[in-house]
Amino acid sequence: MDINNIIMAVVVVGGIGLIFGLLLAFAAHIFAVKKDERAEKIQAVLPGANCGSCGYAGCSAYAEAVARGDAPVNGCTVGKAPVAEKIAGIMGVEAGEVKEVVARVMCTGDRASVVYKYEYNGIEDCKAAVKFGGGAKGCQSGCVGLGRCAAACPFDAIHVINGVAVVDDTKCQACGKCVRECPKNLIKLIPKSQRHWVVCSNPETGKFVNQYCKNGCIGCHLCEKECHFDAIHVVDNHAVIDYDKCKNCGLCAKKCPRGVIVSKPRPGAKPKVEVQEG
Repeated sequence: MDINNIIMAVVVVGGIGLIFGLLLAFAAHIFAVKKDERAEKIQAVLPGANCGSCGYAGCSAYAEAVARGDAPVNGCTVGKAPVAEKIAGIMGVEAGEVKEVVARVMCTGDRASVVYKYEYNGIEDCKAAVKFGGGAKGCQSGCVGLGRCAAACPFDAIHVINGVAVVDDTKCQACGKCVRECPKNLIKLIPKSQRHWVVCSNPETGKFVNQYCKNGCIGCHLCEKECHFDAIHVVDNHAVIDYDKCKNCGLCAKKCPRGVIVSKPRPGAKPKVEVQEG
């Protein structure tokens, strides 16, 4: 082949490639979507947990939504008030009140208090276990206790202790991953300031609860009658607290014959010292 023909072919192909490259660069410049600089600044101050508690796929998606005005500046439960203040500063708005919440497991049916229907030897996963008659525990509303919530938690804030999941307040960031993973819907996000909550959500009557759980709510209404603020009522055979009305007086907890209403010590309260005789 003539060398001149080869050179000409290379030049033509190269020229065509150059023209297409220039056209693509021009098109990219014309049709480029400008990214809001505020979104980048917001993402920089977010904790980077990508937990989805804000209602978006991750921190990047949430930052873009805030910049567009589609999401509140105080929507990051992990970052809480400090992050909300920074985002508000970027957006030039007020952060508003940030109500901190924490995950709570509405069950204390551990191995010592619940009757087991059978011994489960299958896959160590809650969703797999509930396919076998709702799980091994006699209580159909009880914690399965195989740790699916613990495995999902990115903060090591929830563990299975003696057959029931327990939340560590000092580590919980209220990301909500454990809430979404629980097949029994037993984990709820409640105000962190709330010192009383009901650790049972069984809808059956007390007659049946007594047959398989020592820690279950029997729907006796004593807590409801004791409350001075109309903040607790028996709904579907178990007590439910209205956190907007509750004053944390603790009267309901003292009255509960089953110890189903848990009381968290007041901040700064001195622990009781038990004196053992002998």
